[in-house]
Amino acid sequence: HVQLVESGGGSVQAGGSLRLSCAASGYSYSSYCMGWFRRAPGKEREGVAGLYTGGGSAVYADSVKGRFTVSRDNAKNTLYLQLNSLKTEDTAMYYCAANLRYEVVPTLRPDRYNYWGQGTQVTVS
Repeated sequence: HVQLVESGGGSVQAGGSLRLSCAASGYSYSSYCMGWFRRAPGKEREGVAGLYTGGGSAVYADSVKGRFTVSRDNAKNTLYLQLNSLKTEDTAMYYCAANLRYEVVPTLRPDRYNYWGQGTQVTVS
């Protein structure tokens, strides 16, 4: 039973930082793609960042480049998203997702991810 559990969301002032975590369990793939997505009220789900746990460059949405950093601790089976220089427009529910289809190129397309967490709220004021 694949499970992704996000944590680390909260309320911060503009310019502040947060670190989101996504603990993964229930599968034994050694390398796969994972991503962070977000959905703001009244808006479409948006890909934020993605990476391949086997190595290589991460991908980022233009709106977060230079401010957000995605990383992965394979020993802990945990994905992270460091959010710096937060803006009010970053306010959203943030979701972690896993692509367990043996793909090696990370993407920000939500339809390529087949497992999702429940989300963690980030509010920037």
